[in-house]
Amino acid sequence: MSEQQQGGAGSGTVTGAESLVRSLEAAGVTDIFGIPGGAILPAYDPLMDSPIRHILVRHEQGAGHAAQGYAAASGRVGVCMATSGPGATNLVTPLADAHMDSVPMVAVTGQVGASMIGTDAFQEADIRGITMPITKHNFLVTDPAEIPRTVAEAFHIASTGRPGPVLVDVAKSALQAATTFDWPTEIHLPGYRPVTRPHAKQIREASKLILESRRPVLYVGGGTIRSGASKELLTLAELTGMPVVTTLMARGAFPDSHPQHLGMPGMHGTVAAVAGLQKSDLIISLGARFDDRVTGALDSFAPGAKVIHADIDPAEIGKNRHADVPIVGDVREVLIDLITTLRTEADAGHTGDYEGWVQFLSGVKAKYPVGYDKPADGGLAPQYVLERLGAISGPETIVTAGVGQHQMWAAHFVSYERPNTWINSGGLGTMGFSVPAAMGAKVAMPDSVVWAVDGDGCFQMTNQELATCAINDIPIKVAIINNESLGMVRQWQTLFYNSRYSNTDLHSKRIPDFVKLADAYGCVGLSCESPDDVDATIQKAMEINDVPVVVDFRVHRDAMVWPMVAAGTSNDDIKYARDLAPQFDEDEL
Repeated sequence: MSEQQQGGAGSGTVTGAESLVRSLEAAGVTDIFGIPGGAILPAYDPLMDSPIRHILVRHEQGAGHAAQGYAAASGRVGVCMATSGPGATNLVTPLADAHMDSVPMVAVTGQVGASMIGTDAFQEADIRGITMPITKHNFLVTDPAEIPRTVAEAFHIASTGRPGPVLVDVAKSALQAATTFDWPTEIHLPGYRPVTRPHAKQIREASKLILESRRPVLYVGGGTIRSGASKELLTLAELTGMPVVTTLMARGAFPDSHPQHLGMPGMHGTVAAVAGLQKSDLIISLGARFDDRVTGALDSFAPGAKVIHADIDPAEIGKNRHADVPIVGDVREVLIDLITTLRTEADAGHTGDYEGWVQFLSGVKAKYPVGYDKPADGGLAPQYVLERLGAISGPETIVTAGVGQHQMWAAHFVSYERPNTWINSGGLGTMGFSVPAAMGAKVAMPDSVVWAVDGDGCFQMTNQELATCAINDIPIKVAIINNESLGMVRQWQTLFYNSRYSNTDLHSKRIPDFVKLADAYGCVGLSCESPDDVDATIQKAMEINDVPVVVDFRVHRDAMVWPMVAAGTSNDDIKYARDLAPQFDEDEL
């Protein structure tokens, strides 16, 4: 029986609302992010008497992203709550985001009374229908007797197999009606049986390909983080000597400092990681999706490579790239079995020969490191800010990021040594993700330092949650990479639209004053615009641990993210700087 299936199973007559709160307690919930409203109001009354900590956010989107940050940092299911209508629809973006990035999350929403459903009643929205494509599963509860079973199933579904968001929409009439609380001792979901153990035959086939190949690469995706498989990944990599690439969602799954690590692949990946995939003869994909941001033009991606594709979701295997050896199973279980098989082969004298391949990629990595130019005017390089932030705060720090240039710089210039220390919006690319996600991560991991790295554009979408943090003693730290622009869009306008900057200037050096804004929200506001002041400013922020801190880093606005593969082009067309393409000595292969 899973953790979510345990709990007090006492009975007695209660309201549906009391049953809901007791069900959440039985499911192991300790923290909820939410906002009350008419349809969910009955549930907020018994919540006052519950040991569950409810954190009143300032916008439902903030509640959803906070639940995501909580889950991504801790591995536990994040929970958010909202009322019907606009309260529920404000959760659509976080639900879609969690769905794309496989984040275990349960959203509880109120619904109008059962007799009013379908009448366009005040604040009615068919949130179940709206979110069906962007949730792992969802429920509409109109019978109060079904509340405990539904909650138990929701937590089980969200946290098992490929994790994801589950919506529980409860009619107000069900919350107000009398019922009995009966927590289920077991769960029956006949159509839901995720396969976690890989098939032994597929493991043998995969091992055979690994030993036969000369240019293999471990292509590590976010599923490796979700399965808690970092230790096993390190064991396999060191056992075989194979090079490793970690996607944006897998940063921290394998230590950045490890000599076998080539970095992040894809549109803004390292030259070594992109070359490693393109020129490989075998890709071992672990919990990755062959996403377009990694593959570039799919028909030219890794043309000479066979593929071993391991994923707990069979729908992902072969979806974008044919798998020569498909393996359905949990990444951790797959790695354990691969390690066992390859150790047996090694004991019999069978090991792979990758020396020339590793030497070639080491040369590429040394020749084309991720770097940046200092601004000619002596201004502040955003890459330098993040380099120093990572170095000063240390590898145990949790970093959340918004979306855009600052996200890519944070992925490259902060060193990640541990899983669950890098949290960002990968698949959906949601601006405004960082601050509420940092809030959720800090609630889940109160002893960890949590930095939200945000752009001046992203920050202005959800910065109202600074009030939530200040009032609820959630001392996150925010680094605003302020380039006065929607930076990534501006970069594309520079490169592909003849520097015609249509609607990307945010005037953020002037409006708002981020230091005053931080002060107005009960936070400490700092600013920095000189490279000479970066270390001292970060150190000062690190010393303040009783209230949130916001640092306005006023960086050079023309800085760009490199390397880059233009959208829709081949990864072979990677540029490590503007108009500069790497040159490989193919003879070394």
